[in-house]
Amino acid sequence: MTVPVNPLTSALQQMQSMAAEAAGESKAASLGEQSGAATAGSFATALKSSIDKISDDQNKAVGESQAFEMGSPNVSLSDVMVDMQKANLGLQFGLQVRNKLVAAYNDIMQMSI
Repeated sequence: MTVPVNPLTSALQQMQSMAAEAAGESKAASLGEQSGAATAGSFATALKSSIDKISDDQNKAVGESQAFEMGSPNVSLSDVMVDMQKANLGLQFGLQVRNKLVAAYNDIMQMSI
C-alpha cells in the first residue's frame, strides 16, 4: 500500500530548496567568483533544465493517465489529476517566461543607439 504524498508539502519543499539554491548562487555571484561568460552559461543551463523539467512533468502526467486508463491498481485518479495540473502549470509558466524573454528581446532590438 502506498502512502499518498501531500502535493502542497512537496511543492513547498521544492520551493524552499530552489530558494536556498538561488541564495547560494547569488552569494557566489556577489563575491565575484563567476565571470560574465559563466553567468550567461548558467542562465542557459537553468533555462534548459527548466524546459527539461516541464517536458518530464508532462511525460509523467501522460504516463500516469495512460496507466490509470489501463486500470493499474496503484494509480489513483487524484494522483493523475494533480500531476496533470502540475504539468499544465509548468507549461503555462514556461510560456509566460518565453513571452517575457521575447518582449525583452524586441525592446532591446528597437532601442536606438
